[in-house]
Amino acid sequence: MPILLNKKILIIIASQGFQDQEYSDTRKVLEKQGARIVVGSLKLGEALGKLGTKARIDILAEDANPDNFDAVAFIGGQGMVELVERKELTDLARRFYENNKLTAAICIAPMILAHAGILQGKKATIWPGSKDELIAFDANYTGKPVEVDGRIITANGPAAAREFGKTILGML
Repeated sequence: MPILLNKKILIIIASQGFQDQEYSDTRKVLEKQGARIVVGSLKLGEALGKLGTKARIDILAEDANPDNFDAVAFIGGQGMVELVERKELTDLARRFYENNKLTAAICIAPMILAHAGILQGKKATIWPGSKDELIAFDANYTGKPVEVDGRIITANGPAAAREFGKTILGML
């Protein structure tokens, strides 16, 4: 019996160049347990992963209401690199966090949480090439594949995607 039948999770991706494995593995782990997935981005339509995965965008990030979801997961990839400071995404992360909702990010996407001001003094991990940026926001970089601090989950990249999904599952 799936354990997350009543859980609704918002997955945020870049409309171009999201990390395919991070998106697919995270989504599969959650859906296998019955979670309902809603995909958000900065543009509606079809998103395209770096390796060709296609994803339908259900909602604009700016229109997502934390009250309608149990968690948000920001997916990384080359396309997200240019978006980590976008107000629509940092505001969304802050709203989820302030509403005591599970707030998760993988690869480069933990920088969205850093720019939102919610990683200061928190244990976090990120794609290794971006650790100095994360540290500059006063996060406590651990270098672990997946890190949990309160209601925040961060992960460091594609190889950690399944564990990232399982960690979200465990915390829901």
